[in-house]
Amino acid sequence: MTKKVKTVVLASGGLDSSTVLKFAEHKNYDIYVLSFSYGQRHNIELHYLKDFLKTITYVEHKIALIDMRLFGGSSLTDDIEVPSYDDIKKDIENKSIPNTYVPARNTIFLSYALAYAEIINATKILIGTYSVDYVDYPDCKNAFINQFNKLIKTAIKPNVSNNIKVEAPFISNTKAQIINYGLSLNTDYSKTFSCYNPDKNNLACGKCSACHFRIKAFHELGITDPAKYYQ
Repeated sequence: MTKKVKTVVLASGGLDSSTVLKFAEHKNYDIYVLSFSYGQRHNIELHYLKDFLKTITYVEHKIALIDMRLFGGSSLTDDIEVPSYDDIKKDIENKSIPNTYVPARNTIFLSYALAYAEIINATKILIGTYSVDYVDYPDCKNAFINQFNKLIKTAIKPNVSNNIKVEAPFISNTKAQIINYGLSLNTDYSKTFSCYNPDKNNLACGKCSACHFRIKAFHELGITDPAKYYQ
């Protein structure tokens, strides 16, 4: 019998990482889920993740507590207004980075994932970043993933480092392609949350860049977005 591949999957409760979870399940990996409560204003995503995890087979789920509000610098972790897509549309088109970027977030997340992988002898770390038709975040690009994989070679024990690799299976896909793939695996997107600026009832705003690209992708596919919006 073929031994299953131990895999750490970074999962937020959002659409992309939830699709990665289904991808890992489809590959018959042993899934170790790692999430973060880092002071994000949309912490409701973790509640969605807990519901989503009921739909897949996994080994364990850990939530790391990091207070990135200590540094701020992002509208997701600081007392800064979350911009609407319309407010930053020109910036996005010009490849400028809006204040929804959380400085060094994926570097921090992957460092935790690397420690977790080293402890459990996992050989893969999966992350749901993608860089097509979206905001130009520096830590969502192939160059970043490639450099992190180089870092692994010198960051941990030599007998372990050669076996661990970070992969972003959807990094070259559009949001619509990611959704389409997920639907082929019966992914329940009603159990995912994408909004950066939910209201007090935890309904999505429908205006931020995360909501914009989600709504746009479902529209392109001619499918009704199951998310609940307050405007």
